[in-house]
Amino acid sequence: MRKRVIAGNWKMYKTLSEAKDFVEQLREKQVDSSKVETVICAPALFLDQLVQATKDSFISIGAQTMHEEKEGAFTGEVSGHQLQDLGVSYVVIGHSERRQYFNETDDTVNKKVIAAFENNLTPIICVGETLEQREQNETESIVSAQVMAALEGLTEESVENSIIAYEPIWAIGTGKTATADDANDVCQAIRETILDGFGEEVASSVRIQYGGSVKPENIEELLSKEHIDGALVGGASLQADSFVKLLEAGENA
Repeated sequence: MRKRVIAGNWKMYKTLSEAKDFVEQLREKQVDSSKVETVICAPALFLDQLVQATKDSFISIGAQTMHEEKEGAFTGEVSGHQLQDLGVSYVVIGHSERRQYFNETDDTVNKKVIAAFENNLTPIICVGETLEQREQNETESIVSAQVMAALEGLTEESVENSIIAYEPIWAIGTGKTATADDANDVCQAIRETILDGFGEEVASSVRIQYGGSVKPENIEELLSKEHIDGALVGGASLQADSFVKLLEAGENA
């Protein structure tokens, strides 16, 4: 059985003191790490101190993006090499906000995924369609194309160790959520895409999250579906109490 993974994406929220208070509250909880992986994807400013604050705990720290190059004249960017040196374990790649506001493309997503593995980081690869694409019944073709572009050139082992996050763009931060059945259908299509490209063993092992207005009220139904192995969570990850409820659902799924 695939282990659930609940990842909080804090985006551009929290001060350092708020971030440290959050992880202190979270560390007091009893979470079975054999059943669910707990990931906090924090602003780059806080990563070093949060890695230190979560040592020897069930909490892993992730970055929200990275540059594909090891180093260079890229003002304001952070490389996978630098993240690895801090002790960061995960990195979100290709989030729709990065694609929309910062010109992220399928090509740069692929380069970043490759660089993540070169630096022993687990990529959380985001894919998803717009409302217009959904209304034109293009969801599966768009998402499948994004998946294959992101995974191009990877070994089967790397694909198996990737995390794919299906985030319908129309559901991010809007309060709208795909029904559990709709989300599962797209996650199944993602798994079938990986099956076609990399075989049964890889497809049955890779973990696929759902993201898009996930909250304590809908997490259990989402995780009850066959092809949904966790969640990439925005707003509901900003308060420790609500995030713990998501983790508890992951433990019991």
